[in-house]
Amino acid sequence: MALSRVAPLPLLALMLAGAAAAQEQQFAALGDFKLASGEVLRDCRIGYRTFGKLNAAKSNAIFFPSWAGGSTGQMLSSVGPGMGLDLSKDFVVAVDPLSNGVSSSPSNSRLQPHMHFPKFTMRDMVETQHALLTRVLHINHLKAVMGVSMGGMQTFQWIVSYPAFMDRAIPIVGSPQLAPYDLMHWQTQIDAIVNDAAWHNGDYTQNPARVAEAEFGAILLTTPAHFNQNTTRQQVPEMLDKAKKEKRGSDANNKIRQVQAMMSIDVSEKFGGSLAAAAASVKAKVLVISSVQDQVVTPGPAFEFGRLLHAGIVRLEGDCGHLAPNCEDKKVAAAVHAFLYQ
Repeated sequence: MALSRVAPLPLLALMLAGAAAAQEQQFAALGDFKLASGEVLRDCRIGYRTFGKLNAAKSNAIFFPSWAGGSTGQMLSSVGPGMGLDLSKDFVVAVDPLSNGVSSSPSNSRLQPHMHFPKFTMRDMVETQHALLTRVLHINHLKAVMGVSMGGMQTFQWIVSYPAFMDRAIPIVGSPQLAPYDLMHWQTQIDAIVNDAAWHNGDYTQNPARVAEAEFGAILLTTPAHFNQNTTRQQVPEMLDKAKKEKRGSDANNKIRQVQAMMSIDVSEKFGGSLAAAAASVKAKVLVISSVQDQVVTPGPAFEFGRLLHAGIVRLEGDCGHLAPNCEDKKVAAAVHAFLYQ
């Protein structure tokens, strides 16, 4: 499954609506970065873009991590009418997560290329982002953290790793702890890559499992009802034939490392496995937005943690599955705006 397709891009366009002009790609050089495992990520670089203006008190910063396989460049694809964030009031920092092909990744690391790139966790991802904010941008507190899909997972990790760092948090179709179904389908996608004849232990010349990735995306991103309603029988072989010819798509090594990071997320880890204890540590006000029919990030853990947090909860009830924030974009944007500004 092409992870860059997991998150709803038009929603993000709505969230960033109002920007006078798209900001240029920037990079934070963090040097050699020690991971939770004890391994070192050599010459770590984190990509980011900013929107709006930081006020003198530095009290209006909103941090927006990207989805799996996504980039801040994709956040610029199409800026829609004003909804969601108000950039006349706030300063948004959009970040490229590790292993997305922009920030330090198996595909672009000179010192640790391909599968020599160390395995990292969601906690490590957030640690690099904390370093970006504090050491490079000199921002020590956030108005909010929010993100979609893997961005929602990062948001859940942020509120536990740094509970006093933000006032509010909005995880959208994310999870604080992947459900068994999620772990199974992500592992299946890794297996499809490493069992492909083109894999060569990560030193491939052509991305392996390209057709399998398309197949996973087709059957997981929405629901059977939505897929059947919007796809004919004749279109299925056409879709598979197109996938066979497709040369682009997410780099397989990048995908593996990001998937492993998603599979690692467990906000209860440092609380003896107790989600209740993890929730008790959170200081931010939280709004959880999840899709009841999501098959990529099943919503049970997010709703459960949201109840423990006494958070606001928005249930997306349509049949679009993980793409529900796209289909129900007005509902999502209105909820975000009300939570941040009313």
